[in-house]
Amino acid sequence: SLTEEMQELADTLHNTCVDETGVGEDVIENARKGSFADDDKLRCYMKCLMDQMACIDEDGIIDVDATIAVLPEEYQEKGENIIRKCGTKVGANPCDNAYLTNKCWYETDPD
Repeated sequence: SLTEEMQELADTLHNTCVDETGVGEDVIENARKGSFADDDKLRCYMKCLMDQMACIDEDGIIDVDATIAVLPEEYQEKGENIIRKCGTKVGANPCDNAYLTNKCWYETDPD
């Protein structure tokens, strides 16, 4: 599970990106459970989170190594395979890339 520090960081990022995009909490909750709404605010929320962690550039290309580096240690090995396999899923715009890539991670490993 997330350490307290990581949880605080996650909450801060979450709040920043909710403020920035206006996405509904219910939409985020559903996405966490694997139900990705067709919602531009959700797309940009995902990009915002990745932006905050320096895991995506302004063109919406995922920095695979940076993304792996932010994973908690116990997930690194499993996560690395998934993140490398998905790479950047290219959609209509950078927010869409973030969304499609997140979806790919989830579909590759629903846990």
